[in-house]
Amino acid sequence: MIIGTTVVGQLPDSSLKNWLSELVHLTCSRICVRSLSGTIRYHNKQYRPQKGGICVANHTSPIDVLILTTDGCYAMVGQVHGGLMGILQRAMVKACPHVWFERSEMRDRHLVTKRLKEHIADKKKLPILIFPEGTCINNTSVMMFKKGSFEIGGTIYPVAMKYNPQFGDAFWNSSKYNMVSYLLRIMTSWAIVCDVWYMPPMTREEGEDAVQFANRVKSAIAIQGGLTELPWDGGLKRAKVKDTFKEEQQKNYSKMIVGNGSPSLDLD
Repeated sequence: MIIGTTVVGQLPDSSLKNWLSELVHLTCSRICVRSLSGTIRYHNKQYRPQKGGICVANHTSPIDVLILTTDGCYAMVGQVHGGLMGILQRAMVKACPHVWFERSEMRDRHLVTKRLKEHIADKKKLPILIFPEGTCINNTSVMMFKKGSFEIGGTIYPVAMKYNPQFGDAFWNSSKYNMVSYLLRIMTSWAIVCDVWYMPPMTREEGEDAVQFANRVKSAIAIQGGLTELPWDGGLKRAKVKDTFKEEQQKNYSKMIVGNGSPSLDLD
């Protein structure tokens, strides 16, 4: 991937460069999925995301990206990392207009929104791939979709992904396994079996705000993938519980103990 995108990145912007870039991404993704004994079934290919659109999907693992790019190319959105991942990101962006942000830029919502709007305004650019949950979920449910992806405008192409845990658990529990340990577990599993459903494109309706639109898309993905729809923010698994919330729960519990807030028992 690094060698291929670096070589393609040296070419001047042209239709040939775009074609070679897509070829490199598709080929490398397919090699990676094959190395994981991946068995992927794609449904409703007539609804595959189109250029100038936004593809949103439920998120289980970093290999979600590989599975989706095996069947089509996307522009990635994310934060610039260091180390090997950073080298790969810098090589990829030379060949394809991925949208990478520095850590300081990620905090500026207006800047992020502006760059994403500029990207989808160009109908020649690849569709943006976004995971609105913002974190990996264990593929039994779909949690809260962040509204930012749905404030940009444009056409949303929902994608539902469902893994079969019978042959290998694709979920990345980042608080338990680092990336190397996770990849070793994946590579030593029997297989990675996944169903991918492309769904009809959706647009924001008149009078519908970004939160309502996000919930409508999330509901459609959950139903298609046979997943439980939950309203909670998946990012809370890493957040420290606020002291005010603890105090509120302690007060409620103390009221139950002393008898206030619960029906008293008549022992006579």
